[in-house]
Amino acid sequence: MLLQRHASKACARKMLALSRPKIAVTVSIIVVVHTPRRQGTARPLHSQNDSVTRAEFEVGLMIPGNRSAHARVAAGQAIPAFALSETEAGSDVGAMQTTARQDGDGWVIDGEKTWISNAGLADFYVVFCRLPEAGEKGFGCFLVEASNPGLKVTARIDVLAPHPLGTITFQDCRVPEDALIGEPGKGLKVALATLDVFRSTVGAAALGFARRALDEALAWTRDRRAFGKNLVDYQLTQARLADMAVEVDASALLVYRAAWTRDSGAERITREAAMAKLFATEAAQRVIDGAVQLLGGRGVVAGSPVERLYREVRALRIYEGTSEIQRLVIAGQIFAGAAGAAGKTE
Repeated sequence: MLLQRHASKACARKMLALSRPKIAVTVSIIVVVHTPRRQGTARPLHSQNDSVTRAEFEVGLMIPGNRSAHARVAAGQAIPAFALSETEAGSDVGAMQTTARQDGDGWVIDGEKTWISNAGLADFYVVFCRLPEAGEKGFGCFLVEASNPGLKVTARIDVLAPHPLGTITFQDCRVPEDALIGEPGKGLKVALATLDVFRSTVGAAALGFARRALDEALAWTRDRRAFGKNLVDYQLTQARLADMAVEVDASALLVYRAAWTRDSGAERITREAAMAKLFATEAAQRVIDGAVQLLGGRGVVAGSPVERLYREVRALRIYEGTSEIQRLVIAGQIFAGAAGAAGKTE
């Protein structure tokens, strides 16, 4: 298990060293979507340990302050993790119960986080806590080193497709005063701004999955013969492939818009990121399902590319905000924009 952990960290660090991003969301899109092709084959699927490309390595780059953490991540010397979710605080992040209280010249964190990507692999965790002294809506964000004796990885979570998920607990976890990221009481604002970027990268991952599925379906239908001709010659096949291609390209435009908006200096990309994540993940599910259908029995053979994609894609509609939450976020942004426009005309 220890050897596997070191191997996983080595793989993740290699990915980080190759990336060296300026704007994290753009790098994620390059890593996940523009995956190089193997000679004579379609795009390779990512491995179990490549999950770092999804978003976690941007944590150290996206959050203000902690320049040393930025440098470690950018140089490929450290793997971060984003610790927000709890057993009773998933979509409702405001319900979190993990607390941080001031004690002398530092802070003491107590509580539990779960569904944490890179749990047990990360070199440090960006942890969100309730600050009792700051009132009901006061939250803080802290950088906690994995070596801290008050932090323990208490469970690994096995899911439908391999991904390094786990539960971490904090018991009298003391951190220095400068471990606080941003202002006391403003931690939730940091979390939501970071999720804007994460959601864009999830959309990018979904786009990469969908492109691979389309490649596999196109390659198969060109060669597979049935009733005297290739599958691709049937209009029903052509119609399905056309629909898949439209969804892939539409997803790409939404994902690239979110990345471009962020790279252009926008402080928040809440609307753009939510749209990219919602559409790209839902579309990828449909595209991959279409590929399975076109491949028939081969599409459900365990370990085959399309079967793996079918398992891998399902979680993308859940983490970093479910599709239902994205719809609520988008609606809120639309209403806020309409109210602002109405106010200007009055």
